[in-house]
Amino acid sequence: MNLRNVAIIAHVDHGKTTLVDQLFRQSGTFRDNQRIEERAMDSNDLEKERGITILAKCTSVEWHGTNGDTRINIVDTPGHADFGGEVERILSMVDGVILLVDSAEGAMPQTKFVTGKALALGLRPIVVVNKVDRSDARIQEVLDEVFDLFVSLEASDEQLDFPVLYASGRNGYASTDPDAREGTLTPMFETIVNHVPPPSADPDGPFKFLVTLLDRDNFLGRILTGLVFSGSVKTNMPIHALDNDGKIVETGRASKIMAFRGLERVPVDEASAGDIISIAGLATTTVSNTICDPSVTDPLHAQPIDPPTLSMRFAVNDSPMAGREGSKVTSRMIRDRLFREAESNVAIKVTEAADRDSYEVAGRGELQLGVLIETMRREGFELGISRPRVLFGEDEDGKKTEPYETVIIDVDEEYSGTVVEKMAIRKAELTDMRPSGGNKTRITFSAPSRGMIGYHGEFLSDTRGTGIMNRLFEKYGPHKGQIEGRKNGVLISNGSGEANAYALGFLEERGILMVAPGDPLYEGIIIGENAKTDDLEVNPMKAKQLTNFRASGGKDDAIRLTPPKKLTLEQAIAYIDDDEMVEVTPKSIRLRKRFLDPHERKKAGRQKQAA
Repeated sequence: MNLRNVAIIAHVDHGKTTLVDQLFRQSGTFRDNQRIEERAMDSNDLEKERGITILAKCTSVEWHGTNGDTRINIVDTPGHADFGGEVERILSMVDGVILLVDSAEGAMPQTKFVTGKALALGLRPIVVVNKVDRSDARIQEVLDEVFDLFVSLEASDEQLDFPVLYASGRNGYASTDPDAREGTLTPMFETIVNHVPPPSADPDGPFKFLVTLLDRDNFLGRILTGLVFSGSVKTNMPIHALDNDGKIVETGRASKIMAFRGLERVPVDEASAGDIISIAGLATTTVSNTICDPSVTDPLHAQPIDPPTLSMRFAVNDSPMAGREGSKVTSRMIRDRLFREAESNVAIKVTEAADRDSYEVAGRGELQLGVLIETMRREGFELGISRPRVLFGEDEDGKKTEPYETVIIDVDEEYSGTVVEKMAIRKAELTDMRPSGGNKTRITFSAPSRGMIGYHGEFLSDTRGTGIMNRLFEKYGPHKGQIEGRKNGVLISNGSGEANAYALGFLEERGILMVAPGDPLYEGIIIGENAKTDDLEVNPMKAKQLTNFRASGGKDDAIRLTPPKKLTLEQAIAYIDDDEMVEVTPKSIRLRKRFLDPHERKKAGRQKQAA
């Protein structure tokens, strides 16, 4: 059977996973009466809830076209820059890419990031303008934007001569005619078969296989997925693994070989050059290692991974409520889980702190680390999380450098002035500003990552929830000096007990509350945001004295409280200051001071001022 290996690139929410659903249906991968979930490729719970692709996945469809039967291996790539570590490796498995762009939003930052990687590898793109039936579609302008993007990414003449399809993934049609509003995806299948070259693998050489994805199975152990670059592999064949320097990592046997058939991983006896497969049987081999015949001594070239730019401290939960809601609370359990994550996700680096009770976890961004924390929380872990901090570097002259991001903001014209002003406070430089239609403005900034931590919630408030912000790692540049942090202080509980409605009623005028009556509290927990810049210790447990005195009107005033401001995990991580932590348990997200005792806090504050 003919083979084609192709990756789908798209920005978050441009319809990539929905389109793959339709490719499954129309290729006959699913039976007519088979019940399948929407967005079948988003198999992870968090992916379903958030509507984003987090983990890269492989699948395949069989197309019975005019040129015979073809198996098309499709790789679904994550649509967010924080998960870019997945993307970089995957592109080495494929021979072509489908670039999916929204007919209204056009080419977005993540599109630029992954497309740049794909073009640098020499892959030829197929451009699909999706959601052409949108009322605000601007098809021709979007195509011009894509062409300009390719030119700016230094695409070759061959890459610039790309085929274009106009599609609606939800309605299941694609066409070379921009005015088509019905049909099937046959033109897309035919374009893939005709435009994407077959794998350039060597079927007669010795077996070589580059590991690009790592998964774990309770029965099979490590499952290593990648492309067979040459030769073939049979079940129980002797193999060894080489690192990037050519040193032998381990030797063993291919105890199980699995190929992708639709959504399933199916055991096969043999796999040949050019196919994307999974191999089980090795215990320590990891991503970017070469698995090969014992006679091979030269490893395959692995794509370098961009370095992490942000880190957080994951600590044992030491609050007075530790161990009440979670089942995994010890440092050993947290350590094993984090190192297991770093094994399979090469974009994450874990280092143990000197106190052995906390771990520094470095990654690409707040979303990536937030997803890891949320996953651990659902597994029963309790954690104390510090404020994110950027990882600084040094240039050739020994001067301090820091990571910068390209920030693209789509906002209503009336709010653009506020956004520019707030970004300037965060030391961002305005690089481009242009109208994007519909009374909206697209503003582009080059901003230090440090200044962007915690801004997203404020941005949504400033734009009344209508603004869209996209961020992308740009470079390491000169250090920008002091950047102003959170302006408001916090309200801190001065004792332990349950929050009382009577006390909270009087505290409402002090600021915005984050707890409700009846919530369990302890000394040092943050119960709200102070209206002023300093922190304030308050008593939220104070109850009304039971005396014979009554209000002069004959009845006491009823207490009416504003609903508390409940922060999500990402909002909480972005909100806290350097001397604060987020206590994460399977049931709760609480904000607290790092030092719960007020004397300890004052002592730490004096030491910080002296330093």
